[in-house]
Amino acid sequence: MSLAPSDVIFAPASGVGGAISLLRLSGAGVARVIGALAGSLPAPRRASLRSFRDGRRGIIDRGLLLWFPGPASVTGEDYAEFHLHGGRAVRAAITAALLDLGARPAEPGEFSRRAFLNSRLDLLEAEGIADLIDAETEAQRQLALDLAGGAMSRAVAAWREALIGLMAQLAALIDFADEDLPAEVEAAMLASMARLRDEIVAAIGAGLAAERLREGVEIVVLGAPNAGKSTLVNALAGEEVAIVSDIPGTTRDAIGVRLDLGGVPVRLVDTAGLRQSDDAIEAEGVRRAEAHARRADLLILCGAAPDFVVPDAPADVPALRIATKADLGGAVPAAMLAVSARTGAGLADLLAALRARVEALVERGAGPALPRPRQIACLRDVAAALDRALAIDVPELRAEEMQAAAVALARLTGTIGVEDVLDQVFSSFCIGK
Repeated sequence: MSLAPSDVIFAPASGVGGAISLLRLSGAGVARVIGALAGSLPAPRRASLRSFRDGRRGIIDRGLLLWFPGPASVTGEDYAEFHLHGGRAVRAAITAALLDLGARPAEPGEFSRRAFLNSRLDLLEAEGIADLIDAETEAQRQLALDLAGGAMSRAVAAWREALIGLMAQLAALIDFADEDLPAEVEAAMLASMARLRDEIVAAIGAGLAAERLREGVEIVVLGAPNAGKSTLVNALAGEEVAIVSDIPGTTRDAIGVRLDLGGVPVRLVDTAGLRQSDDAIEAEGVRRAEAHARRADLLILCGAAPDFVVPDAPADVPALRIATKADLGGAVPAAMLAVSARTGAGLADLLAALRARVEALVERGAGPALPRPRQIACLRDVAAALDRALAIDVPELRAEEMQAAAVALARLTGTIGVEDVLDQVFSSFCIGK
């Protein structure tokens, strides 16, 4: 990704085919480009109706122009927006004119990257913007908004201030080692360090739940052949996702469908019926079903009438036990939820139970949380360094571990040590952001 600040970059910030098309520009030469296309610069931060033209094409379009001189702009550079008509021909003509003027198309995430490099936002806020764009459910939107709005950045800033204070106290203990300082001074410092470590550990736990919310909860349906798994999946999805047949072994591969359960994204996975088989393809389907079960966040174990026998769940994977085909009769065990996907009986209760389980899986407590693996890894490094500092009796070595904690915390917001992750972070953005 080019980092030349003098480059004028441009990109559409809206889809193709709508009534209005928004085009963004940023870079040190934006004023020159505006002058060439619109005749003159408008008043800063005020919409101006202009005709956009060039020497070869004449008038390209008539629309609104907004001009934001840097550094008081979203990217920290000179920045402009063209609000044009949404036709493909208009977009093609304005693109050609911008290329003739020396501007270049922006790469994915380049606007946000320039904003980061110009200290208009930190790395957590940038990642929150990307998550906000990708959010599919209400809960994902709220999670991303906390990051994009700086709530987590403020929490990290408070941890940083606490850590700096502890490092200052430790430096004083080292500098005045020959003085008879009360033992309570060091004890109070260690107690504060332990509290900070505990806050970081709690944030890691909240982050793991937030990561599950960001990525989606995987619910895997398991059972013997003809246990009603595919019929149940179709009923929960509200569409014909899986083939339903009385022939055992119809489902031979994992089939997933996306659902929204109370604002939480869910991937519901139908699997092959669990049984021993000499058929190589069916045996592979069973192997994949078992692998999905081990990775699942939640299992639906199906046992069909009349005996309602369900398979065993892998260790540490929570499960709901469902008595399927309940309309066929039979004594349903008390620990099982009776469901008939054919008649619809029990489906509302099953959905309510699934919502409750899913909400518990993504429950992260009050306050913002960090949902990305990179972010959680930084917090783990901070907690590990504080753990080592608490276990060391030598003040100078303890100071080194606290410095390591400070470095890991700075990596979290992108203050230092992030060159190796910038391309990975910003390349995942859409073009125009």
